[in-house]
Amino acid sequence: MSKFSIKPIAGTQNRVIVEPAKAEEKTASGIIIPDTAKEKPQQGTVVSISEVDEKGNKPSVKVGDKVLYGKYAGTEITHTGKEYLIMRESDIFAIL
Repeated sequence: MSKFSIKPIAGTQNRVIVEPAKAEEKTASGIIIPDTAKEKPQQGTVVSISEVDEKGNKPSVKVGDKVLYGKYAGTEITHTGKEYLIMRESDIFAIL
């Protein structure tokens, strides 16, 4: 069990909570990117998962996995001052 205090509830598909990676602050050449031009991160770390979905399937990702997901995947939430995404496991493209 993770020490994260939010546990997603299973529904039609398994749910996972992901902590997005920080947006890039500089380009490879050292140019500082202003907040208005920063890209939304598309990777993060799984911090919590649902146990099973309505069909009894368990998620294939695990807590601690680094994952790649769609640009507009998930619902943004703030918990204890940190930003997280709650998304369906099917919104995850790859485990890095």
